[in-house]
Amino acid sequence: MRKPWRNARSLTPGAVSSQSWLHQHAPATTDKLLPGASDAEIDALQQELGVRIPARLRALWRHCPGVLPGPWVRFLLGNWAPMKFDSVIRKYRSMLEMQQHEDELNNRRSEPGEEFLLWRASWVPFCSDTDRLFGLCLDAETGKLWSWSKYAERAVEFESLSCYLEEMADIFEVPSLATGAKPGLIDGALTWGTPTDPDERALWRPLAR
Repeated sequence: MRKPWRNARSLTPGAVSSQSWLHQHAPATTDKLLPGASDAEIDALQQELGVRIPARLRALWRHCPGVLPGPWVRFLLGNWAPMKFDSVIRKYRSMLEMQQHEDELNNRRSEPGEEFLLWRASWVPFCSDTDRLFGLCLDAETGKLWSWSKYAERAVEFESLSCYLEEMADIFEVPSLATGAKPGLIDGALTWGTPTDPDERALWRPLAR
């Protein structure tokens, strides 16, 4: 089994509580976590993006900078999986290019039209679905967590990364607090929501209330 995350004091109380819960109740999930990133690796990512990485996100990445390939890896609240650094870079660059193209179109229009917010330079994606079509990003300037989707839908979901991790920890302790998909386990792996596949649904067990 993978060793507990190092330097847990650098994490928020919610993250510490969540990582402790995962090691105790979802060992198949912790086995899928990549080794924590070094400060040098995070600094290199920061340089690639050209965006200051907030302290809380740096702390999270020191413990979980992505997951190994496989089923049931979307263990974060909202049914998201932590993104690897190469995926973070690709998603950030592609979304920023789309926003720049949209800005160019707006500048060419003879009359001002409705402007679409696709991406801001301060947004750092950190978790997503397995196809990276939906996910969450952290605004490095305001600290807010925004959701993004392939349909250009954008919305503030949490006031901070700390709030997000605290809510996840609270749901682990009291699953009935979940307002969306409920957490459950499949062979020691944490999942969110009742699986649609009949075989997986037969294995899935909701967390005790």
